[in-house]
Amino acid sequence: MADKSTDIAGLLSPTVASLGLELLGIEYLPSSDGALLRLYIDRPGADPAAEGQGVGIEDCEAVSREVSAQLDVEDPISGNYTLEVSSPGVDRLLFTPAHFERFLGEQAKVVLKLPQDGRRRLTGRIAAVEGGTLTFEVDGQPFAVAADNVDKARLVPDWVALGYGPAKDASGRDARPGKGRGKPGSKQNTNNKPAASKPSRAE
Repeated sequence: MADKSTDIAGLLSPTVASLGLELLGIEYLPSSDGALLRLYIDRPGADPAAEGQGVGIEDCEAVSREVSAQLDVEDPISGNYTLEVSSPGVDRLLFTPAHFERFLGEQAKVVLKLPQDGRRRLTGRIAAVEGGTLTFEVDGQPFAVAADNVDKARLVPDWVALGYGPAKDASGRDARPGKGRGKPGSKQNTNNKPAASKPSRAE
């Protein structure tokens, strides 16, 4: 994360924790017509695959209220900004080595800050986390990167397992009876939908 994001995350994390929730990370996206500050929160110890264990809209609204009040007082962002508070979603962003370790064996899509071996983007299975080094299995080969060289990373959902896409046969075609060319993931509307959004202005 950028320094500004790190500073804001450190400022807001205790406030989120006071509500019994965890601040996974933030996205701070400045622009000429106003910045976007997006917070991703979760319930500590929640099983992402278990029904009802994650955060709800009430949690997002509570965090939005508390964080808005804190931002008004602390004033870390100059000018106009929009605050969004979101659950992590099935394609959750991964911010720290601990997040990668939690999802060992899962597929992740990664963007690097600096190119490595001629590439800045990769998709692979999270194979190992050792200290500040993350190892992915990419095209059957290990690919190790430094955690501080990761610009952005998110899980790649298994839409079939989640029930949002049809099973495929060995050729990659839809395996359902009478279906030969269906596209998987046609109901991919489970992205990180902001559950609470508030236009704000730092005084």
